[in-house]
Amino acid sequence: MNAITEAELMAATSDPEVGVLRTPPNAAEAEQSVLGALLFDNLCWDAIGDIVRSEDFYRFEHRIIFDAIGAMVAACKPADIITVHDRLQASKLSGAEGITLVYLNALLQSVTTTRNVRRHAELVREKALQRSLIATMDEATTMVFRGEQDPVDMLDAIAQRIDALQTGQLTTAPRTAQSLVVERLDAINDAAAGNVAPGWPTGLRDIDDALNGGLQGGRVYVIAARPSIGKTALALQIGLNRAEAGDGVLVLTQEMPSAECIDRAICNRGGVDYGRMQRNQLSDSDWGGLTVAAERIAQMPLWIDDQAALTLRAIRGKAMSVRRQGIKVLVIDYLQLCSGSGARGVNRNTELEELSRGIKTLAKQLGIAVLLLSQLSREVEKRATPEPTLSDLRDSGAIEQDADVVIALWQARQFESKRIVGATLLKNRQGRNAIRVPLEFHGWRQTWYDSEADISPKSLKGNDQPEFT
Repeated sequence: MNAITEAELMAATSDPEVGVLRTPPNAAEAEQSVLGALLFDNLCWDAIGDIVRSEDFYRFEHRIIFDAIGAMVAACKPADIITVHDRLQASKLSGAEGITLVYLNALLQSVTTTRNVRRHAELVREKALQRSLIATMDEATTMVFRGEQDPVDMLDAIAQRIDALQTGQLTTAPRTAQSLVVERLDAINDAAAGNVAPGWPTGLRDIDDALNGGLQGGRVYVIAARPSIGKTALALQIGLNRAEAGDGVLVLTQEMPSAECIDRAICNRGGVDYGRMQRNQLSDSDWGGLTVAAERIAQMPLWIDDQAALTLRAIRGKAMSVRRQGIKVLVIDYLQLCSGSGARGVNRNTELEELSRGIKTLAKQLGIAVLLLSQLSREVEKRATPEPTLSDLRDSGAIEQDADVVIALWQARQFESKRIVGATLLKNRQGRNAIRVPLEFHGWRQTWYDSEADISPKSLKGNDQPEFT
């Protein structure tokens, strides 16, 4: 019987002192115990099916035995030493002919209780991850010695492999509809009972209603607007609301320094006059609000990075760097300021497409909500109506394809101390499209509020639309 595959042989490392191959990490007894428990009681599959896969077994014969048992359990057929042996012999798999009834019976007899089967399966999985890490390090060493790639590209490729090993998700296996239905019914029941919120609230009532409860992990929310409408302030306020609720938030601000971002956060939380802060003319009430806001913000799980011209690699690296602290929301301000890979012959639209798709992949991989800010083209200013369309997204149609939600901000009315802003959901995979949500933006303290204003097309006819700078 073949006890080690070619890939595992490559994972074995040479001992420089004695010049022999060392056996890769494995847990032979735990593998036998898992298989024996499955033969003893097929219901054990429910306890370990989500932990271990056939490729996690070190011994080849254990892999095909595990596959045979799994296939029979899935088909609701009894899997005992007789039926499993018969299936293996009928399969004509290479190596299956050497698995005897005596060996299967020995596996069965080695188990007196199935109480610890889950822990034994975890041991099998842990040793498999160790072997995969050895193989990854060997691959990295070979890659570096060959020197065929840029060192930064090699570092990124190796980091991604290691991260995949950390999460135990180097590959994903298809899941049965039955397991997905059960999982979703449990989630729906928990939500109906009030045990779990349907989403992560943004703090703005009508936006949350349109999003069926708020933000969701694994999704990209594009907030698009022309300059100076307030998209940065809106994304920052949503981020502050989530951070104050205990969710980790990372803000990548490419347009403004981190100090300015903190100033805006202080004005938002403390009701401080942003103009007076910039002119160093704070009133007594401003100072009081500043002190309270600073204390609140300092306690939040909030990270701010102001590196300019971010690449997809840099965005991913920064998100990964705070992953262990529980990041749930990533704010990127804004897409058009990001840099592409720099590959020769690649135009800007293609670069933005790669960025957009890479950000979507990152959201799914980490299970986070991404607030991706984007500019709208100048074409929206040439039309009689101020409300944007999806075609106004600047530079790339990939943004509207990859985004789960696109919220376009546009100025409806301007007053001395506030503006009424329309927030139109141009795309909404979570619910209805073309929903208009009225909001109030008080720029003097960088704060957004729900509004009861009428922003229907009929109400805007004849209104002056002064440009705000």
